[in-house]
Amino acid sequence: MWTNFFKLRLFCCLLAVLMVVVLVINVTQVEYLDHETVSATFIDSSGQFISSQVTGISRNPYCGYDQQILSSQERMEEDSLLAALHRQVPDVAPVPFVKSTDPSSSYFVILNSAAFFQVGSQLEVLVHVQDFQRKPKKYGGDYLQARIHSPKLQAGAVGRVVDYQNGFYKVFFTLLWPGKVKVSIFLVHPSEGIRVLQRLQEDKPDRVYFKSLFRSGRISETTECNVCLPGNLPLCNFTDLYTGEPWFCFKPKKLPCSSRITHFKGGYLKGLLTAAESAFFQSGVNIKMPINSSGPDWVTVIPRRIKETNNLELSQGLGTFPSGYYYKDQWRPRKFKMRQFNDPDNITECLQRKVVHLFGDSTIRQWFEYLTTFVPDLVEFNLGSPKNVGPFLAVDQKHNILLKYRCHGPPIRFTTVFSSELHYVANELNGIVGGKNTVVAIAVWSHFSTFPLEVYIRRLRNIRRAVVRLLDRSPKTVVVIRTANAQELGPEVSLFNSDWYNFQLDTILRRMFSGVGVYLVDAWEMTLAHYLPHKLHPDEVIVKNQLDMFLSFVCPLET
Repeated sequence: MWTNFFKLRLFCCLLAVLMVVVLVINVTQVEYLDHETVSATFIDSSGQFISSQVTGISRNPYCGYDQQILSSQERMEEDSLLAALHRQVPDVAPVPFVKSTDPSSSYFVILNSAAFFQVGSQLEVLVHVQDFQRKPKKYGGDYLQARIHSPKLQAGAVGRVVDYQNGFYKVFFTLLWPGKVKVSIFLVHPSEGIRVLQRLQEDKPDRVYFKSLFRSGRISETTECNVCLPGNLPLCNFTDLYTGEPWFCFKPKKLPCSSRITHFKGGYLKGLLTAAESAFFQSGVNIKMPINSSGPDWVTVIPRRIKETNNLELSQGLGTFPSGYYYKDQWRPRKFKMRQFNDPDNITECLQRKVVHLFGDSTIRQWFEYLTTFVPDLVEFNLGSPKNVGPFLAVDQKHNILLKYRCHGPPIRFTTVFSSELHYVANELNGIVGGKNTVVAIAVWSHFSTFPLEVYIRRLRNIRRAVVRLLDRSPKTVVVIRTANAQELGPEVSLFNSDWYNFQLDTILRRMFSGVGVYLVDAWEMTLAHYLPHKLHPDEVIVKNQLDMFLSFVCPLET
């Protein structure tokens, strides 16, 4: 009997050792798989798939964002986004101004020149950048914007820029209308300026500062606020309990944190640049300056030889870049047929019996202002809200339409917002029941341009979770995202709201909401493709086209 017992014990020990060995092997495989998974495939700025090890992504330690607790999928996504955007900045030593990109010395050439092009053909343009000594540059990283346009036809479309990292760039255009088509290339910032903007983004995220007013009885104090604050002074922690979005203010000396009344923009830091760095940001020299052609800057486009249709933009093989184009001042998306809401009655018919929620910054507040101005039956209800801040409410009782606007939570650079009205978009979405008569539109981008990209990624991650939950419980809810847009730039504005910053945010926005089931109003292309000057708040003709696209998602053409 003892012999059998000894054999049983020996068997159990061997089985235990075997289980430990198997466990160690499995853990090793999981660690290996985790390492391999982070070797992600992502799309670079040229639209090409690039496979790269992104395990070494350096995260910005700002506010402890590098210590965020993320799932493996969230961390892989963030690594992929950061890697794709960091690739756009060349790692070169600082150079003097005379060796920086000079748009007046640079030039472009139309490569595949031909007597005539057909509608739908590809046009390729080679850009060669030179410095102020008229010497060719050997590295890339300049931020260029490109478009084709026909002024007489009020037509325009954007081009796709590919940086070869050697001083040469190639721009690809799709020719989408017949006639004389002109090419325009602009240097928004030289690569040397981009390096400065990147430094500010990483080292000076607090260059826009915020404040809050605390009041109790006759006592009032104002303190500085931000996503995080330096030093060891006592803080008021206003981190959102549901989303975890951080926000802090220095604690008033005499008042409790609960006495906070308002939030407002404090101002912009000065003296951010050295004299040498300032040379890279000069109006009329190297900010949004045209690059001229060394030969013809236009081509002639003829109609397609095959049977012409009115839906060329929907035909196969043309791809989805650009997403659309202007023709006779009307935006024509290439993925679907957009309706024209030229009469207020058309808008009323579309929105009848619907509740429309507009969340975000002032660029989507423009939609509220346009609708309440253009549609006479949509009457704004005075809530006593501060001008240009909100919340705002408009009602059409006859047709049962309710239109709402609310700004997103901090950071937000509005003049004065009551602290009780600082609502996060994700929380607002969680409170919406949804359904076929519910429409949601979101624009969150402009107020995040000064922060490290991780701050914006976190905000969109929270909003995306809420959108997914909304569509899960109410699949017929229409959710529309308005993208970022280009704006006018000068030496100072460039340091806070550069198109380069907003291009990064726009890239992140598109990728994070890809495949989520939302509609996209491409305000970026709609701004760049138009002949009017770039503005943070685009002119009415552009806003009208944005609303036409938005309403076409809400009330599509019957097919």
